Amino acid sequence: MKNNIIEALSLTKIYNQQIKAVDSISFSVEEGELFGFLGPNGAGKTTTIKMLTTLSTVTSGKATVAGHDVAKNPEEIRKVIGVVPQELTADDELKGIENLLLAAKLHHVPNASAGKKAQDLLKLLELEAAAKRQVKTYSGGMRRRLQLAMGLIHSPKILFLDEPTLGLDIQTRQNIWSYIQQLNRDQGVTVFMTTHYLEEADSLCRRIAIIDGGQIKLLDSPTALKNKLGATVLMLKVLDGADMSNSLNKIQDVTEVTKEGGIYNIKLAKTEIALPAIVEAVTRKGLKISDISLTKPTLNQVFLQVTGNTMRDQGTNGDAYGQRVLIERLK
Repeated sequence: MKNNIIEALSLTKIYNQQIKAVDSISFSVEEGELFGFLGPNGAGKTTTIKMLTTLSTVTSGKATVAGHDVAKNPEEIRKVIGVVPQELTADDELKGIENLLLAAKLHHVPNASAGKKAQDLLKLLELEAAAKRQVKTYSGGMRRRLQLAMGLIHSPKILFLDEPTLGLDIQTRQNIWSYIQQLNRDQGVTVFMTTHYLEEADSLCRRIAIIDGGQIKLLDSPTALKNKLGATVLMLKVLDGADMSNSLNKIQDVTEVTKEGGIYNIKLAKTEIALPAIVEAVTRKGLKISDISLTKPTLNQVFLQVTGNTMRDQGTNGDAYGQRVLIERLK
């Protein structure tokens, strides 16, 4: 059984003595886990990350990262975490390799090993050819990959990613997540991520927490979260014939049948037994099926049900907390 590398207990953050940004949340992240933290704008995601990465004080409650209390041992935590924020913090006037070496210095990576680590990361993230170019000549995807390299230069045990693929095209997004999965799988790096792309969280994360209004509303695996939403819906279009609603309702694992015209919408608790039984019942009556489709619950539907909001891309003018991580290391 793996140990918890992140633990929060009744973690709370109040601004100006009245604005409760994070409201007594409790959760844990296992060592080596890829954990998703989702919520609409203003839900408390970034504030939570700021507390876990020691960039914001805790109002009440407790949090530990790699066994260290965020309030009592912030410097120990900073040694083992990497942060990749939404904001692009690389210096446009510096070359890619110069930004990496600067990040290495700020993270106290010994000069003897900094160069090799930088070259290894440039190769991993396919930035070798652009290493000696100024960052202002980089594309958006290249900048994001450099940002990721800067967060990894000191070989952190835990990587905090706040919207790391925001605004990128789908191919670049997939490439970045491929790198992150490789780090998680091959090096055991624990990943704590936020994203507005729900399909990313669904396919990548072992577990997901949905936060809204500063409170965690749900926490489970993507599959379990979707199953909690309810039944799979089978849409069945049948050519003219007698109403089969009563017969269909009697089939095992059918929970509800509604009919409009020649279209049946059938809710299924499970599809394995119900689907073939439905098709058999219809054909046994001599009726012809002209269209059939199966709609399974999605993470987007779960999110909508919990928060009443849609995921929206955030701007890049939020707190530049990633830059402050680097600055804190100089103290």
